[in-house]
Amino acid sequence: MGLKRIRAQLRACVAIGLMIMVTLSLLPFLYGEVYSTDYTDLSIEELMDITVFGASRFDQKMSEVPSFVSMVTSDEIKKYGYRTLADILNSLSGFHVIYDRTYNYIGSRGLGRAGDFNARYLVLIDGHRINDNIYDSTYAGTDLPLDVDLIDRVEVMRGPSSTVYGSNAFLGVINIVTRKGEDFDGSEVSVSAGSFDTYTGRYSFGKQFPNGFEMVLSGSVLDSRGDTHYYKEFDDPSTNNGIMRNGDSDKSGSGFAKLSYKDFVLTGAFGRRTKGIPTAPYETDFTNQNEGIDERGFLDLKYTRNIDDATTIKGRVFYDHYRYKGTWPFEGILNKDYALGRWWGGDIMLIKRLFAKHKVSVGAEYTFNARQDQRNYDEDPRIVYLDDERNSTNWAVYIQDTYSMWDNLIFDMGVRYDHYDFTRSATSPRLGLIYNPFAGTRLKLIYGTAFRAPNVCELYYQEPSWMKANPNLKPESIKTYELVYEQRLLDGLHLTAAGFYNKIDRLIAQTLDPADGFTFFNNLDDIEMKGFELELKGEWDRRFKGRVSYTYQDARDKDTGRTLVNSPKHLVKANFTTHLWKDLLVPGIEMQYISGRKTLNGKKAGGFFITNLTFLSRKLASNFEISFNVYNLFDRKYSYPASSEYRMNTIEQDGRTFRLKMTYGF
Repeated sequence: MGLKRIRAQLRACVAIGLMIMVTLSLLPFLYGEVYSTDYTDLSIEELMDITVFGASRFDQKMSEVPSFVSMVTSDEIKKYGYRTLADILNSLSGFHVIYDRTYNYIGSRGLGRAGDFNARYLVLIDGHRINDNIYDSTYAGTDLPLDVDLIDRVEVMRGPSSTVYGSNAFLGVINIVTRKGEDFDGSEVSVSAGSFDTYTGRYSFGKQFPNGFEMVLSGSVLDSRGDTHYYKEFDDPSTNNGIMRNGDSDKSGSGFAKLSYKDFVLTGAFGRRTKGIPTAPYETDFTNQNEGIDERGFLDLKYTRNIDDATTIKGRVFYDHYRYKGTWPFEGILNKDYALGRWWGGDIMLIKRLFAKHKVSVGAEYTFNARQDQRNYDEDPRIVYLDDERNSTNWAVYIQDTYSMWDNLIFDMGVRYDHYDFTRSATSPRLGLIYNPFAGTRLKLIYGTAFRAPNVCELYYQEPSWMKANPNLKPESIKTYELVYEQRLLDGLHLTAAGFYNKIDRLIAQTLDPADGFTFFNNLDDIEMKGFELELKGEWDRRFKGRVSYTYQDARDKDTGRTLVNSPKHLVKANFTTHLWKDLLVPGIEMQYISGRKTLNGKKAGGFFITNLTFLSRKLASNFEISFNVYNLFDRKYSYPASSEYRMNTIEQDGRTFRLKMTYGF
């Protein structure tokens, strides 16, 4: 009955999607021409001409990027009530982000391993790498050291980009572009209240001064009690019959600053989150003492100078900090897990237009990892199990050439070499062909490679009773072949279709050594990923805007032919917003269907269909916004596959929740 129900839901969802597509195709005839006034209300064609930085480390039109690119603007973040980067990514075709009550884990195109630190994605804030130097982890939830209200847009480039960025740009690059001082033009205060006693507050100040100096200063806080949970795996009188109260709390704070003058931009961010962990991972006691603390901060000074019309030089120096503290109770004894990372470095890039048809960029990077420390110990009595301190360097050189053969044909090629102290070096080429055979039609043919170097946790973490190190790990590698077809169907209506095939070698995963019973990281799986994505976007007469997408993905172990864990085959997503009563009310609705996926024990987490609803008003008073959000409108019960550190096979997600948010500028 479960399989029949999932199939029925899938058929219903596809039928809804087809009806929406038909409706979208008819709306231009009903409402006329596209309305476009400012950045947040640009037409589809104007959005395609917006430049993105994250694809090549210099500004490129979206239409000229050798990748399937998505962009989510600040306007969409408000209209759909997105609270985190995870919410933003979950709205896009091909992405499925899961949550285990501690972290959000990004998955795309069929590969989404729970508990893998998000190390196969590179996340940037204004071009600055956010992945840390211990776990290579990046952040998509409340642990991201940036309030989503400070986001101007999010650029999402699917596929490998090691040619540009090196390690971690394995399955995708996500560049977060922050707002400028002129966007605020004064102070802005925002507060919200939501389910589970969740409260947030933010104060921001931004200004552009007559002499060209521009600044943004902002601080944010979040405090959430969290829900009460029941876990049948702990249903015993000694563990409160499986009921966890006050164990899912979330307390975080962040600060952000951006100062710019002439050719220089100084950016700084710091965030600290304390997260209660209600799921008792690693066989810990079922108590609200389980806790994780993450700190992440950076300073980044960027220099950009246009030497002449054909030459630009870019430089950057940076300093980064990361700290993690975990508290794990075992039979009443508190075990402490600790990691400290500090690193600094710089990069330089020269961009030169040659012979009118070539745009060549040459660059070099250097990073010194001054601290890569890991510790594990019992607090009382104090017993030290791990005390590992390391430092390392890595450097890279790269070259790219965008060759405009003809007005309608662009050839993009590049190669990068990365050197690491603790693992083998890597060379990453990429080739792309972009062809416009007719007006409104675009084809992108892409071949790319990427790698992910093993991080110091995977190489050197060990604990005498259950885990051992493996300093002989080799980098993962991926080859991808992709064809992207973009078509303007009607004014305001745009279709994107993408087919992809990925082959991953030496995927790093935890395994058990039968010889001694210890867990360790090893190069295990060769993976094949194939599928296609369809996305239709439309905008008409400012009264209606939306997108609908369908993704089919098939990711399997190459040797066994088995479908990967946490790999849904079907994703259907739809987002729609309109304007009512002269913009007094802007409703936005988001619908997502995710098909069933395999769990670690070979069973299935069922498919689900959820709906989120937002009501936004910007016209009640001058410089005042108010929004009301309902998440999981129909209170669907659904769960995500759990990783091996949990006793439960799946982790249930929230039912219907609410949020009321107010923002005032002065």
